[in-house]
Amino acid sequence: MAGTELFDCLKSELTGNFEKVAVGLMMPAPVYDAYELRNAIKGAGTEEACLIDILASRSNAEMKEIVATYKKENGKSLEDDVCGDTSGMFQRVLVSLLTAGRDESTKVDEAQAVQDAKDIYEAGEAHWGTDEVKFLTVLCVRNRNHLLRVFQEYQKISGRDIEDSIKREMSGCLEDVFLAIVKCLKNKPAFFAERLYKSMKGLGTTDSVLIRIMVARAEIDMLDIKAEFLKIYGKTLHSFIKGDTSGDYRKILLELCGGEK
Repeated sequence: MAGTELFDCLKSELTGNFEKVAVGLMMPAPVYDAYELRNAIKGAGTEEACLIDILASRSNAEMKEIVATYKKENGKSLEDDVCGDTSGMFQRVLVSLLTAGRDESTKVDEAQAVQDAKDIYEAGEAHWGTDEVKFLTVLCVRNRNHLLRVFQEYQKISGRDIEDSIKREMSGCLEDVFLAIVKCLKNKPAFFAERLYKSMKGLGTTDSVLIRIMVARAEIDMLDIKAEFLKIYGKTLHSFIKGDTSGDYRKILLELCGGEK
């Protein structure tokens, strides 16, 4: 009860982005992810970026917890809600991710890796039009070590990085979700560093993305994200947040970020 009362008190006493951060920090990780997904789906339009950020980056165990929590909190199935709000191949990729069916072993089948790379190449670069099902079958099911090997083989066969090929062959949300899957497999902290950078660069700040990542990753891999941010962009995440936010909102984000280094 005390937790519920504190939660309600925070919501009634705080406002704006500071409230969103504080309330998010009160929630256990699967509850926060389920809450964000529900907000992304409900109402007019869908925030596809939220669906992609969460579903492309969580482990099988995390995904199962999110699905169970979503059902408990909303009385509905996450899969049903995703299917009701998305369509086509983008929908199929999201459903594949939320069913948590990825192999999580570390085994690499060399012959299969070569075949997978050929299959993806023939489904995209070497094909008139793109057979997205083949991309889904490989990218959403195989384990991380195996896929890193597939990406090496793909580079040899096509002369291109897998990400470049996805950008050439696809567009819109489908391109975004496949790129997110590949980037998370290669280097998850770097993926989140890029998302944070893009949320703050240029005019205005995409606060929904900034808040979601800072809250969700604060106790998981924030140190790694900060290191990748500095490596990629030559500036600290701390300095970016400091220059792009203000007031108590800035203070709480800087606390989550940790020190300048």
